[in-house]
Amino acid sequence: MKRFITLFAAVCACAVLVAQEITLSPDNIDAVIARMTLKEKATIVVGAGYKSMLAGQFGFKVPVPGAAGMTQAIPRLGIPAIVLSDGPAGVRIQQTCTGFPIGSMLSSTWNTELVEEVGEAIGAEALAYGVDVLLAPGMNLQRNPLCGRNFEYFSEDPLLSGRTAAAYIRGVQGRGVGTSAKHFASNNQETNRFWNDSRVAPDVLEALYLRGFEIAVKEAQPWTIMASYNRLNGIHTQQDRWLLTDVLRGRWGFEGLVMTDWTGKRDTPAQIAAGCDLMEPGGASQTRELVRSVKKGELPEEALDVCVRRVLELIVKTPTFRGVPRSKAPDLEAHAIVAREAAEEGIVLLDNDGVLPLKASATLALFGVGSYQALPGGTGSGHVHRPYVVSLASGLQTEGFQINSYLSDTYGGYLSKNKPKKTFLSGMLGSPAAPEMPVTRELVEKAASSDIAIFTISRQAGEGGDRHMEDDFLLSEGERQALTDVSEVFHSQGKRVVVVLNIGGVIETASWKHLADAVLLAWQPGQEGGSALARVLDGAVSPSGRLPVTFPVDYFDLPSSAHFPYNYSGRSTMASGGKDREKDVPNVGYTDYAEGLEVGYRAFLRADAPAVSYPFGHGLSYTSFEESRPVFSGDTVEVTVRNIGPVAGKHAVIIMNPTLCAFGKTRVLAPGESETLTMKYYAENR
Repeated sequence: MKRFITLFAAVCACAVLVAQEITLSPDNIDAVIARMTLKEKATIVVGAGYKSMLAGQFGFKVPVPGAAGMTQAIPRLGIPAIVLSDGPAGVRIQQTCTGFPIGSMLSSTWNTELVEEVGEAIGAEALAYGVDVLLAPGMNLQRNPLCGRNFEYFSEDPLLSGRTAAAYIRGVQGRGVGTSAKHFASNNQETNRFWNDSRVAPDVLEALYLRGFEIAVKEAQPWTIMASYNRLNGIHTQQDRWLLTDVLRGRWGFEGLVMTDWTGKRDTPAQIAAGCDLMEPGGASQTRELVRSVKKGELPEEALDVCVRRVLELIVKTPTFRGVPRSKAPDLEAHAIVAREAAEEGIVLLDNDGVLPLKASATLALFGVGSYQALPGGTGSGHVHRPYVVSLASGLQTEGFQINSYLSDTYGGYLSKNKPKKTFLSGMLGSPAAPEMPVTRELVEKAASSDIAIFTISRQAGEGGDRHMEDDFLLSEGERQALTDVSEVFHSQGKRVVVVLNIGGVIETASWKHLADAVLLAWQPGQEGGSALARVLDGAVSPSGRLPVTFPVDYFDLPSSAHFPYNYSGRSTMASGGKDREKDVPNVGYTDYAEGLEVGYRAFLRADAPAVSYPFGHGLSYTSFEESRPVFSGDTVEVTVRNIGPVAGKHAVIIMNPTLCAFGKTRVLAPGESETLTMKYYAENR
């Protein structure tokens, strides 16, 4: 009888628990955690694996095919899985999304309001397609021109990076979709990226490599931060409690979740203990490891609970949890206009000897495969499945220019025979640039019946490897000879030459720019790049972009060049022999940030510093502006700008003392019109 009573009591207790079962809401997170089993807690902090990205390949059925990852659902507690998608130049999923300009081009606008509009458009597409968190913006410092992912990043200056990132974050999150500012921190190269140890002095780390993230956190509060692959001063950032808890949360007041970059299994309990809340893409072995560690007393369950709470706090904010309807039909036409306007404003006029703007009656000879097959963005997780890409040739024709048909037919035939091979990975991550077509002197002479030559130089880069020197940072022998021939033939007939740079990162310009009458930096301008370029070339838009990076005369003038794994041959410099997988790395290397604070323009502030080809902040216009003397008041500075030139245009105000301390951008000012800008002054920017 006693046994029966005991059994009856146990059954009743279970019935009470079932009756008291709850469903997750923003108000009962602690109660939900109290009802979770240890396995469920370990499950919720480990991602759902690669099945979202690989949807359709192995029978996986997921809400958003092609997304980078997901969290795991716990249905009995009403906890849904949420979707994480790559960025930052648009939403990277299998569906068609708008291709926006790369990060380097967004920062070239010096216009945080415009960047916020770009973020809003990207956020709207993420919302429409079912994405809860966009893995963007990328905001590591451009420490060295050869970093393969510089195209995703904003600048060599932490203030410009931080404020641009904050604007992007506000835009996306204003649509109710989260962001993940990445890669935290000191992820400034792709070579041996999983294991490389970034050795950075504490003062340099604070002033440069953490500063941009600090600004973004304090001014925009991203929903999540992504910890980088690399080690920082000997410790993997994903298990660095000082970085993720003491600095990020303790000093800066970060309120959100920290996730890993897409890493294989590491020391999962150490990551949890450090304050890294979500392991992506995730694997069952990590869940088992956490359960074992808690049961053995190696990881306090309370530490796991802290991370579980942050995951749930993220989930309850998401569109999936809130049941926001997904239209799957974003306004791609409206967003294309935003993409074009961002490209127009991010184009930088580097040189102009009176040839620009072009006359509408001019016939144009377009050289370079990039004139006909534009590179809208880089490769890797920053790739976007765009609906189309407007080439320079197409954009110019739309604006009414005549294009040399013999030359365009020649390039068309070449490109049809030299298409990049498409694979599953290229479909997901983008394709390399087509090889440059050899240009003979005879071809140049046949094209010289045109009024003006435009020579496009193209460069592609992407995730997983750094750039090299030959035929990348430097012009190839073929490019140099072709540009020389074009310059000689056209100049001998009193005709002008314009060079367009369709590139993702800095290249060498000092040795050849004298061959051109104008040099226009188009970066990788997104799907509307050709339209934007044509409108700047013909004067419909006066260029207002300014450089967010320095173009040195010589690569080795940059102090970081002595401590960066550049490769003159162009072969892979991966410590793993080119295999970009953690398990294949046979040794662990390091990068000594021995240049200290002398990164980018900071290396050229000394009186005895070498000259540069184009300085940080440089950019020309078709009109002229007059700035008043700055007026300081508290933490703001006021400058009045007047257009004293012949055409309407925008103007970026950049205040250096001696480093960047404030910046702002005017609206379009008609000739004679003025605007007063009130800008926040960052006196502590070192």
